[in-house]
Amino acid sequence: MSSSSAAPGRGEKTDAAAAKPPMREALVAAAFHLFLERGYEQTTVDDIVALAGVGRRSFFRYFPSKEDVVFPDHERCLADMTAFLAASGEEHEPVRRVCDAARLVLRMYAENPTFSVQRYRLTKRVPGLRAYELSVVWRYERALAEYLRARFAGRRDGTLQADVIAAAVVAAHNNALRSWLRSDGQGDASDAVDHALGYVQSAFGAAPPPRPTGAEQPEDVVVVVSRRGAPLWRVVQEIETTLGRD
Repeated sequence: MSSSSAAPGRGEKTDAAAAKPPMREALVAAAFHLFLERGYEQTTVDDIVALAGVGRRSFFRYFPSKEDVVFPDHERCLADMTAFLAASGEEHEPVRRVCDAARLVLRMYAENPTFSVQRYRLTKRVPGLRAYELSVVWRYERALAEYLRARFAGRRDGTLQADVIAAAVVAAHNNALRSWLRSDGQGDASDAVDHALGYVQSAFGAAPPPRPTGAEQPEDVVVVVSRRGAPLWRVVQEIETTLGRD
């Protein structure tokens, strides 16, 4: 027997095991392979586990339903967003903070453009997945609104403001994200999302301090040193003389 046909050693087995994708990723890959080949409705959980080479119990250990395998990262992203908002301090401007939280969702999509585009196309074709996606989006919006409600608790109409701003953030983010997905993931998605969220910040965020223009002159401060008991007219004369030097 030649050396090339010898059984792999212990180290080689370890390398082969490391190269094998984790079961969760293997299930997602198998599911999308079948969804694209047969269609979503025609694919069953049994089909997915058969292609992945695992049992049904393994599937439901990772995904409560077939719909969940289409959106495998949203639970993690929602947890990251919630933690990000919970770590906020009083120094964080609230509207900017929720816009930054929305960018976490964009980052999730941008990590794997090919998968994100495939999911977008699949979701458009399957009404049930579209409804599921809307429920996920609502959970993001609720997380943003709850943070803003806490920050706006002392304001008049604070709850109303929080809900309106959260809805605006989600709408702006999704508008830019879907434009990027319709382009098959071409270009930099962050530029489009930043542009869209800029409208939200300009409409609802705290205005930055005005910058001085050329027409605005700083106020003059004059310090006059005078002898004690000097007449007032002398002090005024010193001030006028100093101001007139420019």
